[in-house]
Amino acid sequence: MKGEAFRIERRRFAEGGFCSRIHWRQGMWLVLAFFGSLAVAYAQSEPQPASPSAIRTLVLWLPFILKGFGLNLLMSFIAMAVATLFGVGLGLLQISRSRLLRMPAWLVTHLFRNSPWLVILFVIMFLMPFEIRLPGGGTIIIPDWVKATFAFSLPVMANISEIVRGAINSIPKGQWDSAESLAFSRGQTLRWIILPQCIRRAIPPWMNWYALLALATPMASILGVREAVGNAQAAMEAAGARPEFLIPFYLFLLCLFFAYIYPIALLTRKLERKYVFAN
Repeated sequence: MKGEAFRIERRRFAEGGFCSRIHWRQGMWLVLAFFGSLAVAYAQSEPQPASPSAIRTLVLWLPFILKGFGLNLLMSFIAMAVATLFGVGLGLLQISRSRLLRMPAWLVTHLFRNSPWLVILFVIMFLMPFEIRLPGGGTIIIPDWVKATFAFSLPVMANISEIVRGAINSIPKGQWDSAESLAFSRGQTLRWIILPQCIRRAIPPWMNWYALLALATPMASILGVREAVGNAQAAMEAAGARPEFLIPFYLFLLCLFFAYIYPIALLTRKLERKYVFAN
């Protein structure tokens, strides 16, 4: 009876999650709405004499904007790798039996989980040095996008720490007891029995946090990082900063990020339903 109730609750969870309610038709309508709005903006724009239209200007600067979008992706990949590496370690420290290890890990996790991303970005950008001087006399310049990438990794690291802690604690205690009865040490139990089960439970929320991280990277443009939004703003300024450029350029950025994030949301939903119903 308890097992049936548990399966019902998991089914409700799978049907009630945000990613579970996303359907590909919704994405299609959103894309059509974006491009429809783009067409309306083009129709309402009034090109100045001897000046290209907003759409033609967008096409002209498209490679420059896509180059900035490539930096967005690079920042998201590196930040997610760093966040995953340190987040897993932080999550394991949170379940440590030693209070001296567990409490600092808990403090770091909740500090970065409950701090605004923009505040963390400003703090890291201004606290990290602009260059590192080597003993031999040389210097290493630290680009702004590297500092921004590190800043974005911190809140994601804290949330991955909570994902790891929650996934480990969700494993029934009987599995720990069974492993102990077979003379497994705590480390062996964690490595060979508990963590393999946690991986598939952690993948959907891990993908959700990657999607949020990728969507957060345009905040780096506030501090001068030339990613997609920064390059789009530079392109509009170079083309004359005409007001009718705003809607086409920013709607294109919306479409660009949506086209990248939406498939991740669909895959997250698929994996979430697969793993929820498999348990």
